[in-house]
Amino acid sequence: MRKLFGTDGVRGIANQELTSDLAFKLGQAAAYVLAGELSHKPKIMVGTDTRISCDMLECALNAGLCSVGADVISLGVIPTPGVAYLTSHYRADAGVVISASHNSFEFNGIKFFDSDGYKLPDELENKIEDFVFSDTTLPHKTGARIGKIFRETGYLDEYIQFLVSQADSNIEGFRVLIDCANGAAYKAAPEVFKRLGAVVEVINNEPDGININDNCGSTHMEALCTRVREGEYDLGIAYDGDADRMLAVSEDGRVINGDKILGALAVHLKKKKKLEKDTLVVTIMSNMGLDVFSEQNGISIVKTQVGDRYVVEEMRRSGYSLGGEQSGHVILRECNSTGDGILTSIKLADKLIEEGIRASLIHETMEEFPQVMINVKITNSNKKKVMEDGHISDKIKAIETELNGEGRMILRPSGTEPLIRVMMEGRNMDLINARTKEMAELIAIRFGEEV
Repeated sequence: MRKLFGTDGVRGIANQELTSDLAFKLGQAAAYVLAGELSHKPKIMVGTDTRISCDMLECALNAGLCSVGADVISLGVIPTPGVAYLTSHYRADAGVVISASHNSFEFNGIKFFDSDGYKLPDELENKIEDFVFSDTTLPHKTGARIGKIFRETGYLDEYIQFLVSQADSNIEGFRVLIDCANGAAYKAAPEVFKRLGAVVEVINNEPDGININDNCGSTHMEALCTRVREGEYDLGIAYDGDADRMLAVSEDGRVINGDKILGALAVHLKKKKKLEKDTLVVTIMSNMGLDVFSEQNGISIVKTQVGDRYVVEEMRRSGYSLGGEQSGHVILRECNSTGDGILTSIKLADKLIEEGIRASLIHETMEEFPQVMINVKITNSNKKKVMEDGHISDKIKAIETELNGEGRMILRPSGTEPLIRVMMEGRNMDLINARTKEMAELIAIRFGEEV
């Protein structure tokens, strides 16, 4: 069983689970693995979000990188996709992001990109992990071979300019209300839309180290929905803490989730003959309504396990151009190598302007199946036991027989939190509510802490 890496890097409570000592060791191991066992002097780009623990962890990570001879380009606070773009653009050996994405401020994480700006496959993460836990002493450099840290300005602006260049239409006068989640998008997102000529208003763009994702951003949309509904905005946009994902709000105050964004963009790109193989890549957690919508529009669906990096791996393997997750990770692979919330916002605005439609029309074009999800707190060590438990698998079979093809149940261990997610969807809301609760209670009784 893996000890460190989840679906999106290494995460934990800062200074408790994710310590400076661990960050130092991860820096050493990552430099060694990602730079061809230090066959040359590596160049590694490092960015952070706005958490109070980022300074501490970055110092430790950078020390580990430099100790084995890597030079570090410290990018400061920057969206995760900005690190991916700059790593690829400058052909750095690797990129590193210190962020726990949508989690609250006490958590933090460390995730890695290869020289092409892609998240690491399991085998590379396993190799890094092996070095962290082994007794092997990696070669420390001395004298002039010790790595240096370069803190140059201008990289964030370069990423902003890249985003501006990706707009296909004139959005001058387009009214947007942006929720930056007091996270990594707080400078970049408003500036991008201002340079494109939009009328921009911003909320939650005053980070203080502890207010990231605090009742704001893509995991807490209530305030944004109210403001958009009461104002005269064309679109509301909400990012998560590291801005690799986004959700939107239509002018009437309704949330446009990741499935609807993906469906809308897929149809738009297909019309422009920019949807490779007329195929959309999603995960097993996508709504069944997206399957129906895609079939109606001549678009094929390919599904992967949960995690945006698995979506990207399938896109690279099979040559697809669009994919993502219901949570708002959207990968436009011809533009960037990972989910990019600001880029997705631009492309969604492009669609609305080019097609001359209001955002609320997106709700009408795709009917979602009712979907319910309950999180069950559980220790990480029990996650595998839940997935292999005979009582639980028998219960799933009985439920799916009852659904008779008009719904499904999925159990998924969270890759970033000590949770089992129980998700169910179907046409009968009363039935799926009852059966989801029954399953959550069964897991809690056998293995969990509480529902």
